[in-house]
Amino acid sequence: VMGQPAKSKHPKEPGENKIKPVNKRVKPKASKMKERESVDSSLKSQSILTQVMDKGHFQKLAPTLSLSAGQSIELRCKGSNVTWNYPSYLDTFKDSRLSIKQLDRYGQLILANSTAADTGEYSCWLQLCNGNKCRKDETKTGSTYIFFTDKEELFVPTPSYFEIVYLNPDKPAVIPCRVTTPSAKVTLHREFPAEEIETDGTDIVYDVKKGFVYQHPTSDHKGIVYCKAESQGAPQISIKYHLLYVEVPKGPPSTTISASSSRADISDSVHVICTVLGEPDVDVNFRWQYPGQESERPVIIQNFWRLINRGIGHTTRISKSILLVEGFEARDAGNYICIAQNLHGETTVATKVELN
Repeated sequence: VMGQPAKSKHPKEPGENKIKPVNKRVKPKASKMKERESVDSSLKSQSILTQVMDKGHFQKLAPTLSLSAGQSIELRCKGSNVTWNYPSYLDTFKDSRLSIKQLDRYGQLILANSTAADTGEYSCWLQLCNGNKCRKDETKTGSTYIFFTDKEELFVPTPSYFEIVYLNPDKPAVIPCRVTTPSAKVTLHREFPAEEIETDGTDIVYDVKKGFVYQHPTSDHKGIVYCKAESQGAPQISIKYHLLYVEVPKGPPSTTISASSSRADISDSVHVICTVLGEPDVDVNFRWQYPGQESERPVIIQNFWRLINRGIGHTTRISKSILLVEGFEARDAGNYICIAQNLHGETTVATKVELN
């Protein structure tokens, strides 16, 4: 039962404090206290997350937990300002089966009628706040990975039947065919030519919480793959994963700008295009500055992106922002400035449109 060891220790401490040790025993006493403090602090960090069992009992959670799909679970995290993390699937569908509450002394997470798709990491931590600024208390966290086992669903279900995985030479790539039964035997297969891909435990590793991990992706790994799982019955096949090899320099957006014409007549339509080539999975945000902005000149701005194959298995994302000025006026003449931003930084480019 959670909490009992801590309770039994607390009454002892005042009694110990009343004993005045002789000088010879000062050093051993101090080391004992230090030892106990470290034990106490580790107990606190381990016991912050607990599972509520029957009859009001609590159970400290191991790094992994297996439950049958269909069961409900209640987790508690000690503290008055608790933040939770759980599989994003539950957020995507705003699932009513999930309930999160903050009570006086603990945070509570209840998941009712669990399904295989709920398999994943559940964690919590205390927030330390000063005014509006909050930070994670690294000493008071808890986490467990829960498998919701289902014989009919050996693979954790996904919303789609086909996923793209980007192979970047600078970082490991994950084929996320996770299983609901940790003991299932999982193998990786190429669709064409049809063959099993050897998992050597070095370059390609299977992690039951992630899937197959390519530690050092190369263009040789591109193609369509799927996973196969077996556990006391007929084997099951995962969805297909399209592996695309990417090789784009990291950094602020590589940006160009062009106008449909550098000179325009009154009442012409003019469009200015801002183009970025970058990594397929890196979003780009666009901002514009243009001559008629201060006078609230109405313009039309459209943003879109697509993937392009640049040969030899290399894939790039092309992102565009188009600013359209209809019925060109004298106030529209001047500099059109595009600021493109990604997670590495921003790039500013400009072009000029003059009035004829």
